[in-house]
Amino acid sequence: MVRQEGPGIPAPSTRHPIGGLDVASEADWKAAREALLVEEKALMKARDRLAAKRRRLPVTEVAGDYRFVGPGGESDLLGLFEGRRQLVLYRFFYAPDVENWPDGACSGCSLFADTVVHPAHLAARDTTLAFITAAPFDMVGRLRERMGWGHIPFYSLPDERFSRDFGVAEMFGINVFVRCDDRIFRSYFLNGRGIEEIGPVWSFLDMTPLGRQETWQDVPPGRPQGDPYSWWRLHDNYGRVAAPDDGVP
Repeated sequence: MVRQEGPGIPAPSTRHPIGGLDVASEADWKAAREALLVEEKALMKARDRLAAKRRRLPVTEVAGDYRFVGPGGESDLLGLFEGRRQLVLYRFFYAPDVENWPDGACSGCSLFADTVVHPAHLAARDTTLAFITAAPFDMVGRLRERMGWGHIPFYSLPDERFSRDFGVAEMFGINVFVRCDDRIFRSYFLNGRGIEEIGPVWSFLDMTPLGRQETWQDVPPGRPQGDPYSWWRLHDNYGRVAAPDDGVP
């Protein structure tokens, strides 16, 4: 992530022309819409099949001795799970060599933070979402307050080992981990193009080994599944469902 100097690119004026529109009758519009819907449904089914393949990816064991600094002080990788079975970590760029420093962070990373789902919905599916960054934790706290990100867990990286070992030293990225007792496994990684589609709860869950945990999914034997829709709550109304599970995974 290279620091950019100078003002940002201004948004297009609403007074600029938008180009020609293909105007049709309501009947022709409906016909065109139905034809497009066929392709949209095919794409949805293809994404479902791709997510099923993603859930069947092998995993690789990783060390848990990476260090992070959060509101409770220093933590290892296992601590970032907060007792849950899955962990989604986004590498957030906020550092002296990144645009907007020191008052702001990378514009792209900040846009991503503005659009992600409230972590309580992921927690209800046994998944923890957290952001990690190289900035000192006291500066991270001020940035979160300014940007309204108090609901997103943030951690500071005391060194670059994690970023280097997990492909996020030079570019933002998402790493997904799953744990069995105290053993941690890396299951998925995403960076570059494609990350712009991540943000809703479903997009995060579809990156994980457990997926959405609903009965309609194509999952390996033994994965948890339940009725669709029934687990949805207001984000402040999950109670213990969204709290850490200290039981055996």
